[in-house]
Amino acid sequence: MAEENKTQMIEFVLTGLTGHPGPQIPLFLVFLVIYLITMVGNLGLVALIRKDPHLHTPMYLFLGSLAFADACTSSSVTPRMLINFLSKNHVISLFDCMAQFYIFGSSATTECFLLVVMAYDRYVAICNPLLYPVMMSNNLCTQLIGVSYFVGFLHSAIHVGLLFRLTFCRSNEIHSFYCEILQLFKISCTDPTVNTLLVLIFSAFIQIFTFMTIMVSYTCVLFAILKKKSEKGRSKAFSTCSAHLLSVSLFYGTLFFMYVRPGSGHTEDDDKMYSLFYTIIIPLLNPFIYSLRNKEVIDALRRIIKK
Repeated sequence: MAEENKTQMIEFVLTGLTGHPGPQIPLFLVFLVIYLITMVGNLGLVALIRKDPHLHTPMYLFLGSLAFADACTSSSVTPRMLINFLSKNHVISLFDCMAQFYIFGSSATTECFLLVVMAYDRYVAICNPLLYPVMMSNNLCTQLIGVSYFVGFLHSAIHVGLLFRLTFCRSNEIHSFYCEILQLFKISCTDPTVNTLLVLIFSAFIQIFTFMTIMVSYTCVLFAILKKKSEKGRSKAFSTCSAHLLSVSLFYGTLFFMYVRPGSGHTEDDDKMYSLFYTIIIPLLNPFIYSLRNKEVIDALRRIIKK
């Protein structure tokens, strides 16, 4: 019997947002609309930046990369969740579970570093405008984006690789709407202390390092903006940077509470709300945060519509 209890689980059951059958159809419709808007907003922004020559600048190159990362984050989680709303079979295979977390983890880490790159871009543009074309060349921008994605893929690969050392036999239920790594640790029969410690260390290092770098950049930007004599220049700079800071605050706030403070008394419902926010809500909001107050994006959209 003891040997049977240690049999490796090859399938898991996602409990979803709620176990009550009543809200399933309304929740399906709500999240379907959210997903469609997210895809149209993010992929539409990528297409717009690619199509309009006026947006072929470093800032919009980074913004397009961020929008693509958001689309990947949402697509790694939402389609499976939508299927589970309509189905009684919430089973997900071990391979699909690992793949889902890998895509989500790599996209989220990539977003952290893209936000740093965007902050650095605004710092150079506002604090050293004369050197901007030299310091932010197309070649450098491409390299920065490539490094951001590479670090994201590598970071996620480390955690997924370490997951394979665990044996999942305690239960096959994951109390979330996607394969969240902390929930996987809870159903492991193998001691997950090493995994948990590495998640905490890597998450703390990446989030604190990137967040502090962003804050230093925007602090320098703020002082530079206050020195500007032109009211129009100050207004435009404040508008761009405030949008960036709003996105940063939303993203880092939820990631910090989820991964930098694991095991600090959160209920499963709290964890679901944090997860819901950074996997679905933030990718929905980002294209609107960056675009609605951005005159250049709106003008580019008008030009495309006129054509």
